[in-house]
Amino acid sequence: MTEDTDNADDPLFDLARDGDAAGLAKAVDSGVAVDLSNENGDTLLMLSAYHGHADAVRALIERGADPNLANESGQTPLGGVVFKGNEEVLNALLSAGADPAVGQPSAIEIAEMFGRTDLVEKWRK
Repeated sequence: MTEDTDNADDPLFDLARDGDAAGLAKAVDSGVAVDLSNENGDTLLMLSAYHGHADAVRALIERGADPNLANESGQTPLGGVVFKGNEEVLNALLSAGADPAVGQPSAIEIAEMFGRTDLVEKWRK
């Protein structure tokens, strides 16, 4: 279940952007919705992933974050990571069940746009 907030300046989103895995874990363990999202639908996981914070991504996934949850624009955490090129975060999301076919554009389509033939070939099988 996601919980929306209209405050993008919420300190929780700063924890995600900054990769504060311990702070995020403590917040979620204290009752914050693991799939909390801002007014754009960006979840804590999406922000952590986009900013390249593998430890924060793993901490959120371990607490049940949905790796396939898209924001209001249809973008998923995996799509953002393909764009940014962080292999450690990419592998963490894939290990958690992120589906490269989900999203608009999908991670597969983003990989095609950015010439990531290694990923396209792997995911098109």
